[in-house]
Amino acid sequence: MDYRQLGRTDLKVSSLCLGTMTWGEQNSSSEGFAQIERAKAYGVNFIDTAEMYPVPPRAETYSKTEQIIGDYFKQRGDRADWVLASKIAGPGNGIGYIRGGQLKHNRAHIVAALDASLKRLQTDWIDLYQLHWPERPTNYFGQLGYRHQDSDFTPLEETLEALDEQVKAGKIRHIGLSNETPWGTMKFLQLAEQRDWPRSVSIQNPYNLLNRSFEVGLAEIALREQCGLLAYSPLAFGMLSGKYADGARPATARISLFSRFTRYTNPESEAACTRYVALAREHGLIPSQMALAFVTAQPFVTSNIIGATSLEQLDSNLASSELKLSAEVLAGIEAIHKAQPNPAP
Repeated sequence: MDYRQLGRTDLKVSSLCLGTMTWGEQNSSSEGFAQIERAKAYGVNFIDTAEMYPVPPRAETYSKTEQIIGDYFKQRGDRADWVLASKIAGPGNGIGYIRGGQLKHNRAHIVAALDASLKRLQTDWIDLYQLHWPERPTNYFGQLGYRHQDSDFTPLEETLEALDEQVKAGKIRHIGLSNETPWGTMKFLQLAEQRDWPRSVSIQNPYNLLNRSFEVGLAEIALREQCGLLAYSPLAFGMLSGKYADGARPATARISLFSRFTRYTNPESEAACTRYVALAREHGLIPSQMALAFVTAQPFVTSNIIGATSLEQLDSNLASSELKLSAEVLAGIEAIHKAQPNPAP
């Protein structure tokens, strides 16, 4: 397992990060425990969660993922072995059951969300605390183009100052962004430098063979500012594994179970998937491992967030860390990308 510096911090995180958003919905507590143990045995030291998880979000399951992780820490006693990341939710997305639905990234909401997460996670600190998505209306969660809307949102200065207070209180070590834009990322970094507030050490955005939009406006920022990408959805909801080929819908798979997951199922994405899967098999590779290895190898990626609903899937995903793609495979990937660039938002 490769280990990479998290921003400008002294933390080293594994190049694969254990994603947890299915725990409490598709996965039970015992299955979550088993995944943590398997990932740790493979060398993973980085785990990512969120107050909103599991996904899809429901009032009935709200915060169960953090509870499972907290129970694991209490039983195993190895909290110090992990770099733990979590997130505060923002407005929208039909989650009116969190803090009355008036979700803000202001001081009051940050304190309330953080304290609740710490209690569920049964820990005194979170290593990386992220803003799950911007409070302001902008282009994220499948919207590529920016359409300006006047809106009243918490000043970024107030958000950073509140986070600074929590860093000084020892509740969080570092802060990060998620689903953020180039403007938002640079504005947070600028304010941090001007006011001596915490600097964002990472940005967690989607990145996969069907959506490489991060390369357009954010990759240079990630490299030059040491605000590396924590890539989520590296398999595009499993589409790049090939298990949905030719319209197949496995009974227990995410896209089969939940109608909301349509981000990667348009005809253009399915056509590109067919080509990527064929390329992998042509070279004797497992399609999912090829897709993951591509993401992990990008110089602007700090860690690739993998998720699984079975230990078999997790084992295969973990093994991708040992795969180095040949020049021929990379050329094949670029040819497909050039013909069908970013078919999914």
